[in-house]
Amino acid sequence: MTMKKLQQILMLALCLLVLMVAAVQRDGKVWGKDFKDLFNDKPKTAKIETLRTLEDGTIVVNTTDLGNKIVGYAGTVPLEIYINNGKITQVKSLKNTETPDFFQEAASLLSSWNGKTVDEALKMRVDAVSGATYSSKAIIKNLHLGLAYYDKKAAKEEQVTFQSLDFKVYMGLAVVLLAAILPLFFKNKYYRLAQMLLNVLVLGFGCGTFLSWSLFINYLSSGIYFWASLIPIVMLVTAFIYPLFGKKNYYCNHVCPCGSLQDLLSKTKVKKWRLSPLTTKVLRTFRSLLFLGLLVVTLSGIYLEWIDYEVFSAFLFTSASYIVLALGIVVVVLSLFIPRPYCRFVCPTGCLLRMAEGRK
Repeated sequence: MTMKKLQQILMLALCLLVLMVAAVQRDGKVWGKDFKDLFNDKPKTAKIETLRTLEDGTIVVNTTDLGNKIVGYAGTVPLEIYINNGKITQVKSLKNTETPDFFQEAASLLSSWNGKTVDEALKMRVDAVSGATYSSKAIIKNLHLGLAYYDKKAAKEEQVTFQSLDFKVYMGLAVVLLAAILPLFFKNKYYRLAQMLLNVLVLGFGCGTFLSWSLFINYLSSGIYFWASLIPIVMLVTAFIYPLFGKKNYYCNHVCPCGSLQDLLSKTKVKKWRLSPLTTKVLRTFRSLLFLGLLVVTLSGIYLEWIDYEVFSAFLFTSASYIVLALGIVVVVLSLFIPRPYCRFVCPTGCLLRMAEGRK
C-alpha cells in the first residue's frame, strides 16, 4: 500500500469520526445504539409497551417495536395510535431522525384517520405527501401495522421485512447506476448532457436524493436501512470508495443533482463573468473558513441546525424552508454567469468529500 493511499484511508476515517461525533451531539446515538450504552456492560433500555390502556379506557398502540423495519428517509418513524370505543381519536409521531422541515409536511397526514373506526382506517387510501414521500409512506405503513396489531387480524401479513419500491425509486436507481458506471467506460458530450438532465429531473426533483451532511449524520446516528437507501448507497460508493481507486471528485462531477444543474445552466449562452485570480482565491479562502467554522460548531454541538439549510433540499421545493429556497434561487441565477458557484465556493458537503479524498 502506497503512502498516498494510506493517507486517503486515514482521512476517510477522520471524516467518519467527525460525523460520528456530530451524530452523538445531535441524537446521542451511534448506528442506532444509545451512545451511553456502548460503555455499559448491561445497557439499560427502557421497555416499550406496544399496547397500553389509559385511565379513561383509551387504548394506545406504540409502533416502535412493531415498525422497527419500516423506515422513512433517515430512520424509523414510530407512532402512537389512540383508540377509544373502537374509533381513532389521535395519531402522534414519536421521536425520529427525519429532517424536521420535511417531516412536518408528512406529519400533516396524522389527522387523516381521526374519528375513523379501525376497519375504516385500514381500508382508507391515503396518498403520500409530495416532497416528503419517504416519511409519509413510513407513517402510513406504521399506522396500518399498528391497527392490524390492535385488531388482532392480518398482523402477520402486515409485518414488513423490506421496504417496497415504487416506480419513482426504480427510476432513480436506474439513473444513479447509469451515472455510477457508464462514465467509467464511455465518454460522449451528448450522453453527458442527457445524464445531467436525468440527474436533475429524476434524482433531484423526482426522488429528492443527494448526499449531504444531514444524510451522513442520520446514517451514523440510526444506521443504514438497505431497502430504503439503495440510491444513496450507490451515491456513497461513488463519493467515498471510487476515490480510493483514483476516481476523485466522481460523485460531484457525475452524480450530484446540484452539480449537474449548475453545469447545465453554465451551458446557456448568457455572457459569463470573468473572475480575477484574486477574486477566485478570496472566494476559495471563504469556502475553507466557512467549512472550518462549520466543523467547529458541528463537533461542539452548538449549532447543528445548519445542516438543514444546505441548498440541496431546494429540489424538494414543496417542503423546503423559505431560506433554502432563497439560497437555491441565488445559486441558479449565479450559475448562469459563473461555472458551479456553489460547488466551488460554498458547498460544505463537497468540502467534506474533498477532505475524505485527502485533497485541499
